[in-house]
Amino acid sequence: MREAAFVKQNKEKWIAFEKAISMGSHTDPDALVDGYIQLTNDLAYTQTYYAESKTLLYLNSLASQAHQKIYRNKKESGNRIIEFWAKEFPLFFKQYHSTLGVAFLIFAVATAIGCISAINDSAFLRLILGDAYVNETLNNIAKGEPTAIYKSGSEIGTFLGITINNIRVAFLAFAFGVITSLGTAYILFSNGVMLGAFVTFFYTKGVFFEANRQIWLHGTIEISVIIIAGCAGLIMGNSILFPKTFSRRVSFMKGAKDGLKVVVSTIPFFIIAGFIEGFITRYANMPNWLAFLIIGGSLFLIVYYYIIYPIVLNRSHERQIHRT
Repeated sequence: MREAAFVKQNKEKWIAFEKAISMGSHTDPDALVDGYIQLTNDLAYTQTYYAESKTLLYLNSLASQAHQKIYRNKKESGNRIIEFWAKEFPLFFKQYHSTLGVAFLIFAVATAIGCISAINDSAFLRLILGDAYVNETLNNIAKGEPTAIYKSGSEIGTFLGITINNIRVAFLAFAFGVITSLGTAYILFSNGVMLGAFVTFFYTKGVFFEANRQIWLHGTIEISVIIIAGCAGLIMGNSILFPKTFSRRVSFMKGAKDGLKVVVSTIPFFIIAGFIEGFITRYANMPNWLAFLIIGGSLFLIVYYYIIYPIVLNRSHERQIHRT
């Protein structure tokens, strides 16, 4: 679509939204949110097809004003949390799919490096995993229970401890974005290397299938969401390095808010992963079909919510815009 046609199609909507912002407290906060979601979609479209245009400058300015107005005046309703996870966040996150891809690539490369290093240097395992963990796991393998470590501790204690630790790692990956994307990339890389060394350890001892069947019960969600938290850190870090048409300060504020929204979205998934590790992973004798059902269901949940659903929702939203 030509820029002139795009502007003509949406001009009245933008002007009406700009007037709504200027009215302040006299405007329904929920209406402002709906208008803001449409505006951010138009902004993303403009950034893709009309970069460096006056239209982009205008929408950037309008989006910045709207963001401040909405989060100062919006009333919270009983359905606000449900609306956030069901509609607002997936629609918002679609614009950061490419950043998620970068986070995944960093983690995947680091995991491969961890695997190769662990295969070629046995000392590398102890350097990454620690002598205490390696020695304990070797004893468990000798007893025929390579993942017996997951049976230690109470169910509730494990659930709480693992959940809190995973959330801490997620916020650490996000917070390191304050020193640009390199900080978050370091966290992703170090965790990827650790994972590669970890799974390779069991491979070198001939218990790869048995161990991984149990590890990935909780690890599927846990590792996936760490990558998503890394995406949040990259969003903030990139806002410093690449401010685009914003000033660097405004760009950083927007990137920090967007990244925080992403990392907050991961909390329910970390709770699910912690629950699985605390109450399910310890039961190593479950049938293979049940284990793979849990692993497959966990993977589908993550892929659907963070990738498929945002695409479907965004397309539906664009069709609604074109009809208006």
